[in-house]
Amino acid sequence: MRIRYLVRNVYTGGGTARTVVNQANALCAEHDVEIASVYRPRETSRYAIDPRVRLRPLTDLRPDGSRRAERRGTRTSRQLARLRQLPNPLPHRHDNRFRRWDPAVDVAVIRYLRAVEGDVLVTTRPGLHILAARFGNRDIVRVAQEHMNFTAYAPHQRRAITRAFRRLDAVVTLTAGDREQYARVLSGSGVELANIPNAFTPHDQPAAQRTGKVIVAAGRLHPQKGFDLLLQAFAIVSAKHPDWQLRIYGSGAERNDLAALSEQLGLGDRARLMGKSDRLLRRMAEGSIFALSSRYEGFPMVLLEAMSTALPVVSFDCPTGPGEIVTPGVDGLLVAPNDVAALAAAISELIEDEPRRNAMGAAALEKADTYSMSRIMPMWERLFAQLSRAKQAA
Repeated sequence: MRIRYLVRNVYTGGGTARTVVNQANALCAEHDVEIASVYRPRETSRYAIDPRVRLRPLTDLRPDGSRRAERRGTRTSRQLARLRQLPNPLPHRHDNRFRRWDPAVDVAVIRYLRAVEGDVLVTTRPGLHILAARFGNRDIVRVAQEHMNFTAYAPHQRRAITRAFRRLDAVVTLTAGDREQYARVLSGSGVELANIPNAFTPHDQPAAQRTGKVIVAAGRLHPQKGFDLLLQAFAIVSAKHPDWQLRIYGSGAERNDLAALSEQLGLGDRARLMGKSDRLLRRMAEGSIFALSSRYEGFPMVLLEAMSTALPVVSFDCPTGPGEIVTPGVDGLLVAPNDVAALAAAISELIEDEPRRNAMGAAALEKADTYSMSRIMPMWERLFAQLSRAKQAA
């Protein structure tokens, strides 16, 4: 089978790019797989891509329009520079990442969508779903792989997505709850709906011994991840357990604000912003508890990564993902979304009960295995085969 993935940027990282690379690497042994990246800001991808997977950049641009392929100083480059300052007039403007108009990018993507050959095309974010619905080759199966939950989008975004999805062959969500949302808004459209969670790639990192007095968190330093709420919760925990530390791994625009909040809360060296780590699983294994404080998620892979190192998790039961991954009281604890006091109480509960913490860690390791690539990839293959047969029959 000829499978094509279209992603915004597979070169510089991010959860979606990592997921697509993992899928492509797993499928390429049996299938012809290509990843098309709208942007190419550097020569090689941050992720290890199997040589059997073709990597096809559509532009030599960074997302901000710099390092343009066209020659600087020419009339064309000056015109494009002006146009890039305008709001996007096309339907995919409803995707925040495509709000700024870049005609050079749009032309490259639309040309690819019209000419792409294969059996299945998988798009991976709203703007690309919308473009595929409008301009995609209709002889190929067009699948929208959604990496965020439907309710996280603003109303105008939901309307644009719903209109586009009715023209596609299938929509794949990461959680059963999100699939139900799409079943309601796409009722009667005939679009195939499926729930396939992200697959976890096995690793050889040692399991956590859960002896260090460390709470670990990881993610972009962005309001979505709720690290401000986590710092407030840890301030409560730290008052009772001053010998414990909080380590937050990741980078982002909120770093200075979070550092200021930590200082305001008087946390000192007990709460540390560790920056990005290329050995995140090893760093996780140095802890004893993993905390997820997100305001919303699509499917938090970082939760599975933590569980794969045998860490019990404490998480907000935010939409969507944690409630479908964590079995409360078995491999972790769930608390009401945005409830800082409840998050602090749950963390303290595991700090104070080492036997329970260890039992949950062992159960978390078993849970992570249920999301292994060997279990998830057959779900994709069955879906692709079903959709291809239906397309051929039509």
